[in-house]
Parts: sequence; structure tokens; C-alpha cells
Amino acid sequence: MIEAELITAEHRLQAAQRAGDVAELDRLLDDRLIAIGPDGARYRKQDDLDAYRSGASVVGELVEESLETLVVGSTGVTFFTGTVSGTFGGAPFSARMRYTRTWAYENGWRIVAAHIAVL
Repeated sequence: MIEAELITAEHRLQAAQRAGDVAELDRLLDDRLIAIGPDGARYRKQDDLDAYRSGASVVGELVEESLETLVVGSTGVTFFTGTVSGTFGGAPFSARMRYTRTWAYENGWRIVAAHIAVL
């Protein structure tokens, strides 16, 4: 059951990214979030939310090719591979990407760490 909730949380995240839903992203991203972007830079939760709010990050298309999960106790990891296009840092992009997200289960799943790579 907890693994099914993790998959649901991942799909909620993807929908929030496509919709630019800052309120939903705020619910799914832990305040302690550290993410490494495809540019190698380190980002915090507020950086991500600010980018969506300002329009610097816009996901126009996000197509899941595969999603794998790993759950150990109250920690979960999602491995997403898919095509993503839109705007990042104000510049247009389109790429096949892999997102590795570490989730903590505390009254629901929240992302505490992420790594994003261009394939």
C-alpha cells in the first residue's frame, strides 16, 4: 500500500509540474529539499517554487516512459525516465531526462532530495 501511495505522489508531482501548480508543489516538496539540476547546480525548495511562480520554469510537456520505485521503511525513491520540454531558467529546452527522487514518508510522501540528468 505504501508503494502505491508513492506512485500516486510521483504522478501528483508530474501533474503539478505540467500545470505549474505551486500550491501542490509546495505540499510535495519537503522544506529540507536539496536538488541537483541538469546543469549541476544545487537548488532548494524555495528556488523551485520561485522558478514556477515567476515563469522561469515552465513544463510544456512531460511524458513518462518508465517509472521504477524502491521503498525501504519510510524512505522511497522514484526513478523517472521521460521526455520533458518547456522553459528552464528562461531558456527553451527539450530533452530525454531521468529524475531520481528520494521521498520521506511523514504524514504522506514528500521529496527530500532529487537529481536530474539529461540522457
